[in-house]
Amino acid sequence: MILRRDFLRSLGATAALRPFIGNLPSLSASSAGPKKRLVIVFSPDGVVRNAFWPATPGAFRTPGPVCVPALPPILEPLAAFQDRLLVLKGVHNKILGDGDRHMRGIGCLLTGIELFPGNVQGGSDTPAGWASGRSIDQEIRGFLQANPATASRFGSLEFGVLVPNHADTWTRMVYAGPNRPITPIDDPYQMFQKLYGRQKGRESMQSVLDELSEDLAKLAAALPAEDRRLLDEHAALVRDFEKELSSHREEVRHALPVLEQGVVEQNDQMPRISRMQIELLVASLAGDFARVATLQYTNAVGQPRMKWLGIEEGQHDLSHEPNSNASAQEKLTKINAWYAGEVAHLARRLAETPEPGGDGSLLDHTTILWTNELGEGKSHSHEDIPFVLVGGGLGFRTGRSLHLPGVSHNRLLLSLAHAMGHTGLGRFGNPDYCGDGPLALT
Repeated sequence: MILRRDFLRSLGATAALRPFIGNLPSLSASSAGPKKRLVIVFSPDGVVRNAFWPATPGAFRTPGPVCVPALPPILEPLAAFQDRLLVLKGVHNKILGDGDRHMRGIGCLLTGIELFPGNVQGGSDTPAGWASGRSIDQEIRGFLQANPATASRFGSLEFGVLVPNHADTWTRMVYAGPNRPITPIDDPYQMFQKLYGRQKGRESMQSVLDELSEDLAKLAAALPAEDRRLLDEHAALVRDFEKELSSHREEVRHALPVLEQGVVEQNDQMPRISRMQIELLVASLAGDFARVATLQYTNAVGQPRMKWLGIEEGQHDLSHEPNSNASAQEKLTKINAWYAGEVAHLARRLAETPEPGGDGSLLDHTTILWTNELGEGKSHSHEDIPFVLVGGGLGFRTGRSLHLPGVSHNRLLLSLAHAMGHTGLGRFGNPDYCGDGPLALT
């Protein structure tokens, strides 16, 4: 085993090459078996229940001679991944305490513990502060980073799409610890700079690969054939994304969000930003920059106006319409199906990307968890929080809808940790809601 820093020094190469060598087997710190990865995707304001939940539990089946119900309308974009899909119904967020239901919905979603008392007033409920514990993604990150065999460059990455810059309990879901929210990066340019550290600025872009071409050639010449292939694949991902950045420099730029009751006034480029962030996320997993990531769309009380779907109203406003309002329900179904389509695109890109140094694709070694702060927008229910999992990374039995008897979501959080190898974690968040431990999902 060769130390990365010593290898670069022996070539006389710059440390800027480090992002390109993290996934190379011959330079890995240790062999710990197949990699496992977790990506958590958030979208706001609940779902339309009868358009989201499969009518009955059991296996998904593709259409054939026997008439089998298709996926519900919101989940239809994920049809190509039915065999890798697990839909969990009957998982409740039972955390009570301070804060309105949107605040507790996002603040307790990944932490499984109460919010601190505070001075952020929401709705008609008591004011609240930040979450009083760290989120499960950061718990898993800490576990992986403590072991050289599973440690990665960043440990975790937090992506956003039009997340408000101002920090409050509605806009943050990831916590490094009590009172320690982590701000997601929702600017693809800023995320690119974090990952590769070479971009000079939007107005004077210069390719990372052009600057490093000589050092990359030296590196490739010193590597075994399989590592050269992996290096070429990662460089191709970076090159393609640089072209995307250059082509859409003006398109993707969005002003600092101006908020009024959660309204992001300028969000017409939300689809473009989403796709660019997904490309960066895939590249970061391929390069083993992190094995845990989050992708947050807007925020609790999220109010994107999806004009590209022909919808002028804000999402949060629509979610407050009565369920008897057929037009609002149809629009909310389209909105949530759009989010499902972005999850499907992420799954597709992972499925198209070979697992570096291993078998299958990135999706075979990654699980995407798509979730929400509410079960339903109008009622602000914390029952039946949407949890949809895609991919094979955690070894859960997929290709089915599972109806559970009103279990606490803390038990699902424990299941994620155990599936990522953190089996010594006996309780997470509020221990009163951990019940019989992790859910049996394998």
